Amino acid sequence: MRVDSNHSKIAIITGAGTGIGRAAALALLEAGYRVALAGRRAQPLEEVAAQSGAGERVLTVPTDVTDEQSVIRLFETCVRHFGRLDVVFNNAGGGLPSVLLEDLSLAQWQQVVDVNLTGMFLCIREAFRVMKAQQPQGGRIINNGSISAHAPRPNSIPYTATKHAVTGLTKTAALDGRKYNIAVGQIDIGNADTSMTTRMADGILQANGEMAVEPRMDVNIVGQSVLYMANLPLDANVLFHTVMATRMPFVGRG
Repeated sequence: MRVDSNHSKIAIITGAGTGIGRAAALALLEAGYRVALAGRRAQPLEEVAAQSGAGERVLTVPTDVTDEQSVIRLFETCVRHFGRLDVVFNNAGGGLPSVLLEDLSLAQWQQVVDVNLTGMFLCIREAFRVMKAQQPQGGRIINNGSISAHAPRPNSIPYTATKHAVTGLTKTAALDGRKYNIAVGQIDIGNADTSMTTRMADGILQANGEMAVEPRMDVNIVGQSVLYMANLPLDANVLFHTVMATRMPFVGRG
């Protein structure tokens, strides 16, 4: 049996309770996907499920992506409930408040690495295990990179380092997934309007040491971008997709 409609496609979204994950979850559910919502806290997941009005097409699975067994349970629960897995949006991640590199503790560094890098690896690994074994074989993995996968902000070394590493995960998984019909791509997002970017409306530190207000874009645009990538047939792949507020200081010299 071929998967040929959104009503038969199954997705997992991590970090699905808020922000970009929430927007992507609502976009996929509105398009007819069946979606397993994963996140550390149950209540935001339940709120997204209720808002979607998707009924039995949505499943909430509280998950800590830094915990190997929690990630394994997420994928097992999704497959047991829906029967297979077609799309994974690896969205869970986080950073730290701005901190001078020389003042950064090992514990702070490890906290970001555990979520942004190790957590994403665990989800990619479990997705490979499921997608390799199922029939029809294959699926799609979309990793949340960031504009920080290309250029740093001041005082952001753990976040920037892990987001650069996401690019390595994406490229390698895209290569290793070919033989299993697994397409792997990355979405790099700049200044989506979420709770993580509210400080930009009041001014944020720039590379030249000045403070400047930065424009933001509707987070639902990001949800539609994820949906576009998810909807591609498996013989096509967007390896890297950048969506950003048009006037944010990224290209050029600010």
